[in-house]
Amino acid sequence: MPEDSVKNVVLVHGGFVDGSGWQGVYDLLTADGYNVRIVQNPTVSLDDDVAVTKRAIADCDGPVVLVGHSYGGVVVTEAGTDQKIASLVYIAAFAPDAGESVNTLIADPPPGAPVPPILPPRDGFLFLDREKFADSFAADVPPGQAAFMADSQVPWGVEALQGAVTKPAWREKPSWYLIATDDRMIPPPAQHAMSERAGSSVTEVPASHSVYVSQPQAVTSLIKEAAAGRG
Repeated sequence: MPEDSVKNVVLVHGGFVDGSGWQGVYDLLTADGYNVRIVQNPTVSLDDDVAVTKRAIADCDGPVVLVGHSYGGVVVTEAGTDQKIASLVYIAAFAPDAGESVNTLIADPPPGAPVPPILPPRDGFLFLDREKFADSFAADVPPGQAAFMADSQVPWGVEALQGAVTKPAWREKPSWYLIATDDRMIPPPAQHAMSERAGSSVTEVPASHSVYVSQPQAVTSLIKEAAAGRG
């Protein structure tokens, strides 16, 4: 780790999954001397997820690089105004502006974009169709691992999708964005548009939505760039 790099990294997962998917990234970062916290956000409401994330940030000694995947991008956009946050990293993630939520960002998909196989809500929670999970969410993850991800889904609260950002952190903090060019959950054109609007330093990787699982080295490299303030 370069001497002038931020040493603390907080990783925030998205919907349908938990923080265990970050293990590959965690292993690479900690091996290089970074202090890493993984947020286990419940994905029931945005307010709760932001509160859990801020507790992880408070647990860090010094400046923090805040990283979000997918819906985790909404969480870091809202939580990232914390004074400890030095930079933001979006991994195939939503990067909302003020007043935007997941619901508003997915309301008008690009023509021909894949439609995620989200099942109708049950008791206020969403799941992906298990039979279609691998193709849509984890196409480049080993089949056994993708099947485990499908069968261990975390219910994603409808309320969390409705949670709107109040003050987007990317308007005042530098950001980095990894675009997964084979993503079938968040269309790559939408990722391009959000990263351009945020003024992010962009890296493109040929990967599925689960790029943080399938290509931890590429994700780690971008986080290190953010920690060093390069881009």
